[in-house]
Amino acid sequence: MKAADSQMKTGRSGMQPAALALVMFAFFTSATFADDLPSWNDSGPKRAIVDLVTRVTREGGSDYVAPPERIAVFDNDGTLWAEQPIYFQLAFAIDRVAALAPQHPEWEQQQPFKGIPEGNLTAVAASGEHGLLGIVAATHAGLSTTAFGAIVDGWIAGAEHPWFKRPYTALVYQPMLELLAYLRANGFKTFIVSGGGVEFMRRFAERVYGIPPEQVVGSSGAVRFEVMPDGSVQLIKDAKVEFVDDGPGKPVGINRFIGRQPIFAFGNSDGDLEMLQYTASGQGLRFAGLVHHTDDAREWAYDRASHIGKLDKALDEAKAKGWIVVDMKADWKTVFPFPQQDESKEK
Repeated sequence: MKAADSQMKTGRSGMQPAALALVMFAFFTSATFADDLPSWNDSGPKRAIVDLVTRVTREGGSDYVAPPERIAVFDNDGTLWAEQPIYFQLAFAIDRVAALAPQHPEWEQQQPFKGIPEGNLTAVAASGEHGLLGIVAATHAGLSTTAFGAIVDGWIAGAEHPWFKRPYTALVYQPMLELLAYLRANGFKTFIVSGGGVEFMRRFAERVYGIPPEQVVGSSGAVRFEVMPDGSVQLIKDAKVEFVDDGPGKPVGINRFIGRQPIFAFGNSDGDLEMLQYTASGQGLRFAGLVHHTDDAREWAYDRASHIGKLDKALDEAKAKGWIVVDMKADWKTVFPFPQQDESKEK
């Protein structure tokens, strides 16, 4: 009886029941979490993500974070969807300039407008977020936000990526879609914090990423309230750029529109550096991650010298601070949601 009692107390493995239960819980939990990220290889970034989520959601643990504080922020261009050969919103703006150019002969002498009919997209891209937002603001000044939304919807429905020959909204990263869903399933609130135009991104963020409009933080142009002659009310877009949510503007935008410091952040370029620094500076367990574009076969390979999504200072900071860097070629089993054999582009 004493031997039997001893076996009952320790279990067949020789471990105390409580310890055995904890090991089994960790095993099955890790297996379940791993299945939630099937497009990620079982390498360092995936393990780091699972480890953080496991620890911050374990009630009673030293790293536990209450659900209201589980804030995760993501850049959009190059982090959630592709950004080459030009930002997708820039492709939208170029199409709008082409459509409206006959009404604006002054654009022929103004950059970045001048570079568009000339095909000088390098000059257009060099104007940065300010230039892009300036194009969008100028081409849509005087429109209501409702009319602008309808124009974006129509463009998204009909526009096609020049190399993949698919809608731009198909060029989202399958591993990141899984990550967003995984975080939400574990009590995180997911936000987009991007230099892109907020009204542009809100037209597709919910159906593409599962992120509602109120959880999209982006750059914005000035909007005014106006009562129309028929008594209806509209919000009318002005040509003025009001807020640029890029670089140091990202932490400012997080503070202004979210009001909580994130514990989890993902970016892909130097424009995300300050957002990652802000996230990593908080108390407790933190995650700061970068998507490093290393896969020239399935996507693109670029970093320090790129005119789009330049990753230079942030890459050095990540290495110095021990942030997670996702090697797209090595860490992702697949890139896009469509079949892998179709992950090829016409250069």
